[in-house]
Amino acid sequence: MELAGTKCTAAYLCQMALDGYTLKMELPELQELVSLLRRSSGNLNQIAKRVTSTGRIYDTDIEELLRSQERLWAAANDLLTRLTPLK
Repeated sequence: MELAGTKCTAAYLCQMALDGYTLKMELPELQELVSLLRRSSGNLNQIAKRVTSTGRIYDTDIEELLRSQERLWAAANDLLTRLTPLK
């Protein structure tokens, strides 16, 4: 259970009963994706507040949102490509 990196006995036993093994994956790519998602949602929230208060949206805001979405999609595609062989 310690090697699998779990502290929950019930979760460990369920996993072992269902699959007969546990898989511990360390994915820095997933951590990067989560970080990008947090930053993107923060930026979007700031832009939404500004639009609500001023009634205007700027081209630079839209361009930043598009760049952020492109980075997110690229990171997600990279992660999915790496995980596909594990099926």
